[in-house]
Amino acid sequence: MNREGNGPDLLSHGMGTTLVRPDWAPITLEEVNQLLSYYPELEEASELTWHSPRPFSSATIVITATERLFVKRHHHTVRDVAGLLEEHRFIRHLRTQGIPVSNIVAGSDDLTAFALQEWTYEVHRLAKGDDLYRDAVSWSPFLTEDHAYAAGEALALLHDAAEGFEAPARPVRALVSSFSIFASADPRKEMAAYIAPREALGKYLDSRSWEQDLETVFMPFYAKLAPLLDVLNPLWTHNDWHASNLLWNDSDERSGVESILDFGLADRTNAIYDLATAIERNAIEWLALDDQEKDDIVHYAQLEALLSGYESIRPLSSKETAALVAILPLVHAEFALSEMDYFMGIVKSKSNTDLAYDSFWLGHAKWFQGQQGQDLLTYLEQRATE
Repeated sequence: MNREGNGPDLLSHGMGTTLVRPDWAPITLEEVNQLLSYYPELEEASELTWHSPRPFSSATIVITATERLFVKRHHHTVRDVAGLLEEHRFIRHLRTQGIPVSNIVAGSDDLTAFALQEWTYEVHRLAKGDDLYRDAVSWSPFLTEDHAYAAGEALALLHDAAEGFEAPARPVRALVSSFSIFASADPRKEMAAYIAPREALGKYLDSRSWEQDLETVFMPFYAKLAPLLDVLNPLWTHNDWHASNLLWNDSDERSGVESILDFGLADRTNAIYDLATAIERNAIEWLALDDQEKDDIVHYAQLEALLSGYESIRPLSSKETAALVAILPLVHAEFALSEMDYFMGIVKSKSNTDLAYDSFWLGHAKWFQGQQGQDLLTYLEQRATE
């Protein structure tokens, strides 16, 4: 497995605010041109102009004689060809419905994903819009309330367009934001079923008091969600709705979303789950929790704009609003488990696995037990009655 670093000037986002050595080496020009030989309609690349700082894969912008391309590379243990094609089918469906998603390039035999040695590749034509959040880390807020409103609108339109996509939930894959444990009638049994096929995750959790943590921290939140499960209609969703996965048009009087990127976490969850994820990703500055001088962890004005934008397209019923409140403290849980499996089983980082357990899986849920978390849930409840 090639896990050489990017070098001193090519770092990636880590589990905090500090840039770190990446898990995966940067894509090279020679590598890109080897890949492009599988795309007869594309010309040879002459230059790589940018390398993504995102941590779970490698990506670059490529210049050919006539166009710019986005090339992304995954280790096969993270995403194989079959896994990429699951995402590509969803993207293509959304594109047929008029949603501004990326334009995936098909190569030989009309394939949109290729395996070369230990890697899996995909190529997209460069999407329209300004990458205003290129360097933004996860859990950082929007730059403006207009952006938050536009993001809410775009998410609702995506959910409308996804209604006709009937693919089943994805099989066991690394780094997918699924929703099965707390969608079930028995989360204890379902969590055991989630862990069972993930050997590295299971071995790690053997050393942690996860059953006790599930019981004392998560199950009280689940008790509020359980009576509302019938409103959570299955739907393929984005599951990583952050400003950095959107390209923007700020040239008009009002900001708009020009393109929607990165469906790597997509799966069959439900619209309320996806909306809660958008709140969790954008409105709460989790990385600032330890900053004793910062008292504006929750960005309420942006939260209001995000929800207003969403409800301008898809108004929430009173029961859906109640489900949104109930699901928010739980929405991060399965992706956190998936991260633990990735860190422990693929990149062999126990320190990051510990962080994912303590700060992300357990820490985010426990935050909702505290005053700030309870204030946020109360705000969402009261908003529905106004």
